[in-house]
Amino acid sequence: MSKQRLQQVADTMQRILGEVIQKELKDPRVGFATVTRVEVSADLQHAKVYISVMGTPEERAATMAALTHARGFLRKRLADEMGYMRFIPELRLVQDTSLDYSMHLEQVFREIQHERLVNPPKLDDEQ
Repeated sequence: MSKQRLQQVADTMQRILGEVIQKELKDPRVGFATVTRVEVSADLQHAKVYISVMGTPEERAATMAALTHARGFLRKRLADEMGYMRFIPELRLVQDTSLDYSMHLEQVFREIQHERLVNPPKLDDEQ
């Protein structure tokens, strides 16, 4: 299957899963979760679903556990919406930590900027 077609399938799955998680899942353990991307294998048998979860570490773990428990329901909803596909990939849910990492980097940059304001670097001719 072409890369363009795989990307279309992944994008469609991302949209559907995002809507289902936000609007249809009734599990109270599911907090604020966003499907950030989906990677589909070339044979369409497997899909890695990246999910960004906000909250405390305990809330994140509870949300991921609830979503993992709901994998069958999520796959069924994909089958309902993507009936034109012969097979619906097996879902592997992964917590996306890229937002956490970018927030950490932003904090480090703020600290560096603050340090430079408090103790400005000396130029060669100022020493």
